[in-house]
Amino acid sequence: MLKENTLKRKLREGKTVYGLFCSIPAPVVVEMIGCAEYDFVIIDTEHVLVNPETLENMIRAAEAAEITPLVRVADAQPGTILRALDSGAQGVVVPHVESREQVEQIVRSSRYYPLGTRSLNSGRPGAFGKNDLVAYMERANEQIMVVPMIESKAGVERIAEILDVPGIDMVLEGAADLSQSLGRPWDTRGELVKTALASVQAAAHSRGVPYCAIPRVAEDMDGWYEKGVRAFVLGDERGIAFRAMRQQLGTLRDKEQELRKRERGYESSH
Repeated sequence: MLKENTLKRKLREGKTVYGLFCSIPAPVVVEMIGCAEYDFVIIDTEHVLVNPETLENMIRAAEAAEITPLVRVADAQPGTILRALDSGAQGVVVPHVESREQVEQIVRSSRYYPLGTRSLNSGRPGAFGKNDLVAYMERANEQIMVVPMIESKAGVERIAEILDVPGIDMVLEGAADLSQSLGRPWDTRGELVKTALASVQAAAHSRGVPYCAIPRVAEDMDGWYEKGVRAFVLGDERGIAFRAMRQQLGTLRDKEQELRKRERGYESSH
C-alpha cells in the first residue's frame, strides 16, 4: 500500500536527507540501511541483476524500516518504469537523461491521468483494490518521485530545458559517467566535472528543484552545503562494506606486526 513519501516531505521542508545506493539484491541489506537511520535508499537495477520478486521484497523491507524506497531503473522505457512503480517504489531514478523529450516521457510514464499515462493496476501499491482506486491514483501522483540523473556532457548542456519540464522532484548527479563523457574517466573530483556539476546545481536551484549530490570525501560537503544542497547520496553499501572490511583487516594485521616485533625483541633478549 502506498505510504507517505517522507523523502519528498523532508525535501519540501528544507531538511537535510541522506541516502544510499543498494546494490546487493537482498531485503536484509535494505533493512540494515533503514536501521542505520538513512532517509532513503536507491535500489539499483541498472548495474545489478535483481529479479522482480526480490525487488518487491527489498521495497517491503524499506517500508518496514520506514525509509523511502527509490529504484534506479535500467532505462527510461515506460514498461521498465511501470514495473518498478507497481512493485511499490516511491520513485524512479532514471540514468542518462539528456533531453526535454526524454524527461517528458519519463514523467508521463510515472504518473496517472491527468498528469500522465501510467498503466492502471490495482496491485500492492493500491492495496489490491481495498480502497478507492481513483483516490489512490491522486495520491500516487502526489507521492511518486521522478528523479533524472545527469551524467553526460549532453545532459549538462541541456540542463535548462530538462529542468523546465514540470513534474521533476529531484535531480541526481552522476559524476562517474560524466567524467567519462568529458574525456576524464574516474576524475570525479576534477575541475571539469566540478564545473559541470555546479552548473547543473545552479540550474536546479534557480528552478526550485532539489539537487542531490554524491560527496566523494567529507570535504565535498562544505561546498554543496554552502550552495544550499540538502540531499546527499553517500555511495553504495558495497563500497562502504568493502572499505570497512579492509580497515578491520588492516587494523588487525598492523596489530599482528606489532606483536611479531615484540616477540622477536623478547626472543633476542633471552
